[in-house]
Amino acid sequence: MSKACSLFQLWHSPQDTRLLFSISKGKYLTPSARSYPGLCFCKGLQTSAYEVVKGSYVPTAQIKQESKTEEKSREILEGVGAFQKLPMVMPSVDILYSALRKAKKVAPTKGIANIAKRERNRGAKQLDALMKEIAVPLRTYSEKFPNKKYLHPYERSLIELTLGDGNYEQVLGKVDALRKKVVSVGKEHASLCAKSTSKKEAETRLSEGLKKVEETYIRQGKYVDDLLHIAKTLRAMPVVDLETPILCLVGAPNVGKSSLVRILSTGKPEVCNYPFTTRGILMGHIILNHETFQVTDTPGLLKRCDEDRNNLEKLTLAVLSHLPTAVLYVHDLSGECGMSPSDQFVIYNEIKEKFGDHLWLDVVSKCDLLQESPVIFATDNDDDNDLSLERYLKLGPEGALHVSVKSEVGLPELERRVHELLNTQMSMIQKRRVHEPLNAQMTRFQSQETNQETLQVLT
Repeated sequence: MSKACSLFQLWHSPQDTRLLFSISKGKYLTPSARSYPGLCFCKGLQTSAYEVVKGSYVPTAQIKQESKTEEKSREILEGVGAFQKLPMVMPSVDILYSALRKAKKVAPTKGIANIAKRERNRGAKQLDALMKEIAVPLRTYSEKFPNKKYLHPYERSLIELTLGDGNYEQVLGKVDALRKKVVSVGKEHASLCAKSTSKKEAETRLSEGLKKVEETYIRQGKYVDDLLHIAKTLRAMPVVDLETPILCLVGAPNVGKSSLVRILSTGKPEVCNYPFTTRGILMGHIILNHETFQVTDTPGLLKRCDEDRNNLEKLTLAVLSHLPTAVLYVHDLSGECGMSPSDQFVIYNEIKEKFGDHLWLDVVSKCDLLQESPVIFATDNDDDNDLSLERYLKLGPEGALHVSVKSEVGLPELERRVHELLNTQMSMIQKRRVHEPLNAQMTRFQSQETNQETLQVLT
């Protein structure tokens, strides 16, 4: 080895040291030629992080990019109608009993002659089956219930105002936490059962494991029932078609909105002589010239700032804010509704200022009860200089249509005006559809560019 120079020695040779060597036919190196070991054996290394996705190695950066693209596309694709796609939720008791029944039918693996081994195999398989029979439906619920941030703003508002702010996410989180707990307990006891040394010990650990998994599930099973209630509540929400004209009846409580909905559409809301008869968004339909239009009855609005409004009033504002509706605003100047006309005038001006860009029709209901002199409430502030208020107290807003459901005054004219309003809205929707194909082409073009960039990264 004295005449030889190993590769290890060449690697550690100083970079400025020049060695003369030649490669002979033997297996040793002999001096003869010039070389620079530092240049020959030093090489810059470039590393990349990879993850296994569906059996293939994909760069981590690409996975993040694809997830962002998928999240963005999902946000674009989600629209109205998510509540009708919710999965069917089983009662917590049914899930447990079904899982126990199926788990106890699991038999040990065939061909195990040793009694102790066969029993511990059976116990481990039954505990694993029980865990999976409970965890699989809970996972399905967590995955199939939509993320609230991807919902249409209207449906997002319905969740917040109907279920309470944060309650939807809290229940879904509790259900997923229950799934994780059941999986953890099930795996733990299945592992203990698999380590049993005798048949009796395996049977004891199986019994303890089944009892422990059942107790763990029952302790928080009420959250599954809460999710069942949420699913029923959301499915009962009226279905709104954004491509069909919508007429929204708005006004103070008990001014006659529900009675007009019954006259104009197929909707049959409750009609009673007390405030907040309408406790949600009610939907009806108008059929005109073989075309179907939508009519919504909304809860009444009181005279107060938006921060102080209850959830029923906020539902009305959500409809006006997030749906392209035509507004039929109903006024009651007779005083029978329990709110003074002057207070109604204040509410009307606030709503008209916020949502004046909607198609609009004003209606004064119960005109058969109007008297020659306007109704004055004790709480009204006398303001002789307010000419607009003075006119409102006598006739309502300028251009308002006077109707009476009881005496059927003005109803034919109301139907005609409503039909004109909805036809105008239909024309606006059709004009919007003309521009949609161009927007869809732009979206597809952007998607193709993203896919090409993805292929370049993968190659």
